[in-house]
Amino acid sequence: MIMMVMLLQLLFLAWIIKEKYEISNFIALVGIISISLLLLFGYRYLDLHHENYEYEKLIVVIWVPIGAVLCYLISIHLKLGPVIAAGFIGTAVSYLPTINSKSNYLKQLPVPIYCGTFVGMSSVFVIPSLGYVISAGIVAALFLMLSKNLFLGIGGKLGTIAFASVVFITFLNWMVA
Repeated sequence: MIMMVMLLQLLFLAWIIKEKYEISNFIALVGIISISLLLLFGYRYLDLHHENYEYEKLIVVIWVPIGAVLCYLISIHLKLGPVIAAGFIGTAVSYLPTINSKSNYLKQLPVPIYCGTFVGMSSVFVIPSLGYVISAGIVAALFLMLSKNLFLGIGGKLGTIAFASVVFITFLNWMVA
């Protein structure tokens, strides 16, 4: 799973570099190989092997699509922009555990909702409608559920999950169209 995500991100990075900076294939290839070797060298020294595999509970990850829809609606329909929308939702959900400090369930909600906000931050050119946002949110919820004890100690877990879900839904849309 980690290698798949890394390869997907490197492919996207290569595409962006090639398109944005209009450089030759050789320079782009050398840059991507250098970044890949650096990442592989770094991952070699991290303890990414886990003895047991755990799943996040469905009752918790169901909040990912809700966070995605809320962020999308605030960003697009209220025209506040994705950063303000994600910041507003992130700040609001950070106070959920204070409603009932004894509730373990409320303590688990900020992470999936904030993961959903990363999905909802997508551009309308990438995710043109609310249906796409809901679909990408559901895929992100599945990824979050399956990756409970993966990517521990690696920054960007929620963003990576959101990125993979949006790319997956965009790819499915491209395949169907």
